[in-house]
Amino acid sequence: MPVFKLGEIARKIGGELHGDADIEISSPAEIHKATPGSITFLANPKYKDSLATTAASAIIVDSKLNVSPEIPYIKTVDAYFGFLQAFLLFHPPAQLIEPGIHETAVVADSVTLGEDVAIGANVYLGNNVKIGDRTRILPNCVILDGTVIGDDCLLYPLASVRENCEIGNRVIIHNGAVIGSDGFGFAPYEGRFHKIPQVGRVVIEDDVEIGANVTIDRATMGETRIKSGVKLDNLIQIAHNVTVGEHTVMAAQAGISGSTEIGRYCMIGGQVGTVGHIRIGDQVNIGAQSGVAKSIDDKQIYFGSPARPIMKTKRIEAVVNNLPELSKRVRALEKELEKLRSKE
Repeated sequence: MPVFKLGEIARKIGGELHGDADIEISSPAEIHKATPGSITFLANPKYKDSLATTAASAIIVDSKLNVSPEIPYIKTVDAYFGFLQAFLLFHPPAQLIEPGIHETAVVADSVTLGEDVAIGANVYLGNNVKIGDRTRILPNCVILDGTVIGDDCLLYPLASVRENCEIGNRVIIHNGAVIGSDGFGFAPYEGRFHKIPQVGRVVIEDDVEIGANVTIDRATMGETRIKSGVKLDNLIQIAHNVTVGEHTVMAAQAGISGSTEIGRYCMIGGQVGTVGHIRIGDQVNIGAQSGVAKSIDDKQIYFGSPARPIMKTKRIEAVVNNLPELSKRVRALEKELEKLRSKE
C-alpha cells in the first residue's frame, strides 16, 4: 500500500491542514480501529468522545462540528466525502480486466465497439450491439440484440442485458443483475392467463449503480427508466413502466410495482413494497418494510404497513404497545360497572 504525507492528502482532498504536513500516513481506518500511521475521520457528533481515544496519526473532521483534535487534523466541508477521497488514494479502483476481446467471447459481426473496450471470457454480444469507450464487460455477461451501452461502464460477471435496452455512461451493474426481463403482464380469459407481449425497453441513464441480482423489467410499451445518479442495492425488483427519479437510493429487497413513478432524491428502505400506478414525490423517505398503498407528496417521511406519515405511525404503535394494559383496565372497569348495576 502506498504512503502519503499528510500535507499531500490535505491538498488532494481540498482540506485545511492543522498540524505537521510531513507526517507519513500508510492506511485509512475506522476511528475505533485506527493505529499509528493511519488516518480516520469524524463526521457524526456522537463519536466525538473517540477523539480522545483513537490511536490514529491524523483525522479528517467535519467543519460543522467545531472540534479541534489534539492530533493533526484536516478540516473539510464534508468529512465523510473527504475520507472517501483519501480512501481512494490508498485503494484506487482495480482494473479487473485488460482491454481487448477474449478468444472465447461471441461477438456478432454487426457489433460496434469503442476505444479500449474490454470483453471478457464467454461474453455474448448480439446483433447491432454498441459498446462505448473504455467500457469493461467481465466474463459470462450476455448483451442481446440492439442494446446500446455508453462509455466507462462496468458490468460484473453474469450480468444480463436484454434486447434493445439503453445504458448510459459510467454505469455499474453487479453480478447477476437482469436488465430488460419481461414485465409481469397477463390477460385473464376463459380460465387462463395469456401472456401480454412486452415490447418496450429499459433505459438506464448516466452514473447509475445497480446491485447484485437486481431485476429491472422492460416496459409493456414505452420504457422503464432509471434516471441519472440512482443507486440500487442488491435484490431489488423494478417492474414494467416504472420511473425512478434522479439520485434516488433504494435499499435491498425493495419491490416497486408497475407504472409507479418515484421522484428525485428519495430514500427507500429495505423491503419496502409499493402498489402500482402511484406517484412518490421528490425527497421522500420511506422506512424499511413499509407498504406503500397510495401516492405520497414531496418531502414526506413515511413508515409502516400501510405506510403513513411517520409521526402518525409512531402514535399508532404507542397505542398498540399499550393494548394489553388497556385491555386489563377495560375489564376492571367492566367489573366495577357490573357491581354498580347490581346495586341498583
